[in-house]
Amino acid sequence: MIVKEFYDKRTGTLTYIVYDQASKDAVIIDPVLDYNSHSGKYFFESMELILSFIESHGLTIRMILETHAHADHLTSSLFLKEKFPNAKVGIGEKITLVQKTFKDVFNIDDVSVEGSEFDLLLKENNTYQAGTLSFLVLSTPGHTPACSSYLFNEEALFVGDALFMPDSGCGRCDFPLGSAKDLFHSIKDKIFSLNPNIKVFVGHDYCPNGRSVEFVSTVEEQAKHNIKINNETAFESFVKMREERDAELDAPKLLLPSIQVNIKAGAFPKAESNGKVYLKLPLESK
Repeated sequence: MIVKEFYDKRTGTLTYIVYDQASKDAVIIDPVLDYNSHSGKYFFESMELILSFIESHGLTIRMILETHAHADHLTSSLFLKEKFPNAKVGIGEKITLVQKTFKDVFNIDDVSVEGSEFDLLLKENNTYQAGTLSFLVLSTPGHTPACSSYLFNEEALFVGDALFMPDSGCGRCDFPLGSAKDLFHSIKDKIFSLNPNIKVFVGHDYCPNGRSVEFVSTVEEQAKHNIKINNETAFESFVKMREERDAELDAPKLLLPSIQVNIKAGAFPKAESNGKVYLKLPLESK
């Protein structure tokens, strides 16, 4: 099994392709659709890098996985699905909670709230086959209630925003239904209980202190050295730290456009009478 990473500097996002060298079966994890929030234009630079790699290596895409409904970038899952119609788009089954919440936030009526926009609603502790590849689903809520981590071959764990590199810490927990308490248990009780040699692939890297991009550590390294949560971190101190820190953070720049697209597996709203597509921008007084 081989892991190839793709780093989107604009959003600090890591997209991964996991593939088997012999069979050429492959899975894409957390693909990015490029979006300019100033102009409202989207483009395919990130996706084209993925497509070029897939073509040059002769890969067969079996699944496209989302670790959660991202709030910092739009997903390109729908466009990839058009390229690979036999691939299944999967996300944790608790995406329905996120859909129900944001259906009301955006007052949109074309969200199923049953997760039917996705091909697969992935269940906790179930193992799934993607051709010759297999992965175990771990429900790791906290950043959002629907976050899942994917463990391939007891070798590579893809954690989305649950953990960042040890010098960066972990994801925020202030989105609707997010929970610092849940994130503590997801990390300490689930991720840190895994084989210490398992590689941990993170969903973002923001290059603190100007260092170069890093995206992989191990369970052991995280448990020993993560600056926000490690083996020595107490529950109460973590929750206090996370909640105080989150209260100081601004909303992600692409929160409003990304969520209303990502809860529908990347589908845009229907075009209006002039043929154009519009995203909603709810206004609130401070």
